[in-house]
Amino acid sequence: MSEIRTGTKTAAIAWAVLAAVLYALNMPFSKLLLREAGPATMASLLYLGAGLGIGLIYLLGGKNRANGTQKLAREDMPYVTGMILLDIIAPILLMQGLIGASAANAALLNNFEIVATSVVALLVFNEAISPRLWAAIVLITLASMLLSFEDISSFQFSYGSLFVLASAVCWGFENNFTRKLSSKNTYQIVTLKGIFSGLGSGIVALIRGERFPQARFAGLALLLGFVAYGLSIFLYVRAQYELGAAKTSAYYAIAPFVGALLSFVFWGNRLALIMPWRCSSCWRAPPCPSLIPSWSITRTRTSIRLRTRMAGPCTAAP
Repeated sequence: MSEIRTGTKTAAIAWAVLAAVLYALNMPFSKLLLREAGPATMASLLYLGAGLGIGLIYLLGGKNRANGTQKLAREDMPYVTGMILLDIIAPILLMQGLIGASAANAALLNNFEIVATSVVALLVFNEAISPRLWAAIVLITLASMLLSFEDISSFQFSYGSLFVLASAVCWGFENNFTRKLSSKNTYQIVTLKGIFSGLGSGIVALIRGERFPQARFAGLALLLGFVAYGLSIFLYVRAQYELGAAKTSAYYAIAPFVGALLSFVFWGNRLALIMPWRCSSCWRAPPCPSLIPSWSITRTRTSIRLRTRMAGPCTAAP
């Protein structure tokens, strides 16, 4: 029985890591597509791609695999409503932040979501937080503060970073709401989340008078949403059922580094965030003091997270 449980937890960890890798595609590609669409429009297309894509998989064969799982009930509606509202707000804030911040910086700052998820899980849903996880939370917070300053010598705060951090807080709450639904039909959760959050963001885009992209760019945004949001959320929810919200976010922590690496590939001038001994404004100059400590902190945090082990099965109610 313990071997079965160990195998299930190992699979859940693999789901969380794969979810992180898929979500990491979001930052660099979304920044490219934001040239063609406004932030609310982009958020709408991403979530609609997620909901429509997972819904189609469900209709084509996922229905059989979902047999035996619980469907959403009336008592789940407060969590469903909160999940959808936060999923409308969070990606709009993130897309707005990407306009004023680099894709790599935004990817690393988005790790603050782990802090918000863990604190809410502890204070509201009574999930256990290990000492190592607390240490990681402190390091993430310090790194996020350092990464948020455009010029650490003058303490000029990046407005784009503020939006990214706000989106991370929203997703921290949303992760815990989704955790309460994780024992239910995953296809149903992701489809509802995607379609209704996408429609809500679309209404915001219409109110703001944002431009709609050409069909080919809209199609690319929908495809990106299916992969980086739909498949990622699907795997994340599956992992949450076994690991809980806080521990799933711990393994999800690799996403910002994959995102930063991809941002370097697509945005060559972001090399400073991958190789912190140089910064974009002083490529041939001595090491940039604002990047070295933040990179060191985030690397230390990753090391702590990768060594974190679960003492037993998650005791939080699904």
